[in-house]
Amino acid sequence: MSLIKSISGIRGTIGGRSGDNLTPLDIVKFTAAFGSMMLAENSTGNKKIVVGRDGRISGAMVNNLVTNTLVGLGIDVVDLGLSTTPTVEVAVKAEGAIGGIIITASHNPKEWNALKLLNSEGEFISADWGKKVLELAETADFNYASVDKLGTVIADDTYLQKHIDAILAYPLVNKEAIAAKNFKVVVDAVNSTGATYVPALLKALGVEQVIVLNEEVNGKFAHNPEPLPQHLTQLTNEVIKQKADLGIAVDPDVDRLALVCEDGSMFGEEYTLVAVADYVLQHKKGNTVSNMSSTKALKEITLKHGGEYFPSSVGEVNVVEKMKAHNAVIGGEGNGGIIVPDFHYGRDALIGIALFLSHLAGHKNGVKSLRSNYPDYFISKNKIELEKSIDVVTLFKKIEDKYKKNPINTEDGIKIEFDNDWVHLRTSNTEPIIRIYAESDFESKANNIATKLMQDIKEFIA
Repeated sequence: MSLIKSISGIRGTIGGRSGDNLTPLDIVKFTAAFGSMMLAENSTGNKKIVVGRDGRISGAMVNNLVTNTLVGLGIDVVDLGLSTTPTVEVAVKAEGAIGGIIITASHNPKEWNALKLLNSEGEFISADWGKKVLELAETADFNYASVDKLGTVIADDTYLQKHIDAILAYPLVNKEAIAAKNFKVVVDAVNSTGATYVPALLKALGVEQVIVLNEEVNGKFAHNPEPLPQHLTQLTNEVIKQKADLGIAVDPDVDRLALVCEDGSMFGEEYTLVAVADYVLQHKKGNTVSNMSSTKALKEITLKHGGEYFPSSVGEVNVVEKMKAHNAVIGGEGNGGIIVPDFHYGRDALIGIALFLSHLAGHKNGVKSLRSNYPDYFISKNKIELEKSIDVVTLFKKIEDKYKKNPINTEDGIKIEFDNDWVHLRTSNTEPIIRIYAESDFESKANNIATKLMQDIKEFIA
């Protein structure tokens, strides 16, 4: 069991002892710290915070603790109930709220839950604010409201439609072209809120043939909820069985998007962003950003369209910061996370679906043919569990010294380039591990590079 406190929020497993897991006491403490911080940073007198959750088993329990803690601080809560991460982000800005809390552990299994923390722009809080929240939570020095100044809770179920309406109004979403194609789509909703939001969006886009797998929103995930190929065999089989044009998979909070071609093959989570960026850059010239663990195919597509590509540290807040710095017109992460800045600065599978279908509708052939337009690079994704005693800074310095003749980026862990290949080592924000990602034009080469660095790690920590 585990409790992970980071600058972007708190994540842990439900049950067990407080301080070691995500227990009611921990939920109240960190909610109170965040709420107190947002009140202190706000000078307008606004006391509104938006809250929403995914379909996890523990979601209702955590939601009650969060909303009532905020009420106890004198904060008015706009409770979206079952929602998505991008929808809460949209709602924070639309409501003019001082912040937001999304109750979701994203792709983690059902025993996990988390509090994702948003600022008044509907974006993840900065590292500085996150640090302050963690420090305040440890002191537990909170000033709660008197009985006459308690906050209120307003349930608001209108944001599903508001989010969809905003997507339909986005200039590059071509509803007419999508509807004219009469697509048949299979959706794997992994027993969370994608079961509500994705079919509603598809119907609004004119997609009438929608088959939904794992559509009961009960948090009892039918498979590992991370939308990786090994977890999506049911979807790939159903796409073939239904003779569908496309398969769509989202994670429990609907900020990651994975696609399946009509023959049941994976489009590739790294290429979700590449394809959408290709479409956006055809209509809007500009720069792009992805984190440095993402495929170099985005850089190549960007240069082809006359823009510049900029890598960022891993983490949505870092991608957004780099996008703002370089006026990127599209960006995201290679895990299927798409950020459309003039829509909102957050990973959003829903706008991603609409833009991908608009792109596909303008393509003469199917999804498999569209995928063939992009290079075949392979990323080998690996991880090594860490003991608490491991000094990662010293470990990475040893690796840096060993490969000092190669181009190296130490902005986020250590990234080493080998001619046209690369490997990126970094500690996870959400798990006690080192991630080792390597990319090459052949799968065997990528695996060999990753294996070599994993051997280096084991050698240096032995």
